[in-house]
Amino acid sequence: MEFREVLRRRRMWRTFREDPVDPAVLDRVLWAGLRAPSAGFTQGYAFLVLEGREQTERFWRAVGEGPGAPSEGTRRAPVLVVPFASKRAYLDRYAEPDKGWMDRDESRWPVPYWLVDTAFASMLVLLAAVDEGLGALFFGLYPPAVPALRAAFGVPEEWTPIGAIALGHRAPDPVVGSARTRPRKPVHEMVHRGRW
Repeated sequence: MEFREVLRRRRMWRTFREDPVDPAVLDRVLWAGLRAPSAGFTQGYAFLVLEGREQTERFWRAVGEGPGAPSEGTRRAPVLVVPFASKRAYLDRYAEPDKGWMDRDESRWPVPYWLVDTAFASMLVLLAAVDEGLGALFFGLYPPAVPALRAAFGVPEEWTPIGAIALGHRAPDPVVGSARTRPRKPVHEMVHRGRW
């Protein structure tokens, strides 16, 4: 699929069929996520990939029913990808001789690139899913559920989830929520050339 077509078709899909995703397709989607840029080539992001009802149900039990819990249509997704960021990986990388910030002072960072880079990786997963003909949805996690998620899947404390991505074959999915009630802003409201 042409890149412009991938962009045109990209949207958050909320309703999935339960049939599995071909492992080769999933590997290509994950490979795309691993091509994300990262500050200092730290690569301080990782994916927890959950496939099949047993693993995805364990995820749903761990994260519970917090505010904004996904619908039953989303819970049918046969694959969940949880992107994690490691702040420590970036602070350690930038204390190496070629970077020289030996104090690991977090205030040196204009923004937390461990989150930025993990978001880049997540977007590449979303775009690759579209390119493979799949639906994908990025959704947030209720913060009090994070310890249960870590415990359920043995995730070390240094890794912070930035959300989760549901992947699968699309089922009929009406446009709902904000995308239905709010039009896309015109370019001139979002792109400022030469000055604001």
